[in-house]
Amino acid sequence: MFDTFDLFVEDIRKKVTSIGLKELRTPEDVDRAIEGSKGTLLIFVNSTCGCAGGIARPALEEALKGDAVPDILATVFAGPDREATERARSYFGNEPPSSPSFAMMKDGRFVGIIHRKDIEGRNPEVVAGALQRFFEAQQQTN
Repeated sequence: MFDTFDLFVEDIRKKVTSIGLKELRTPEDVDRAIEGSKGTLLIFVNSTCGCAGGIARPALEEALKGDAVPDILATVFAGPDREATERARSYFGNEPPSSPSFAMMKDGRFVGIIHRKDIEGRNPEVVAGALQRFFEAQQQTN
């Protein structure tokens, strides 16, 4: 039986997958998505906080309408999918844990991250612009 929090999380999951992100819910899902991947892979570290719902998710949806879009789009959910999130973060070098955040992998290697501190207190349009520049930078380094 679902409680209110479970329903809230399920609604968030549906919103993120509806814009094209694949959920990585286990450490094995994360390993399969990253190891041996070709091209660019965006991993959105989702969360239930206000800056995720009010800024990060709307910004991502807007940024994905641009010309430069990662080859693969994936998400882990900090909190509900703790082990998958920890595994994803293990690929992000020495970066501190941050949620929400956007990490970019290229050919299976970590290349950059947009942290919560870069999202918090900004509006979705500003963050969408930062994401578009983030995506473009990776396409230009092909």
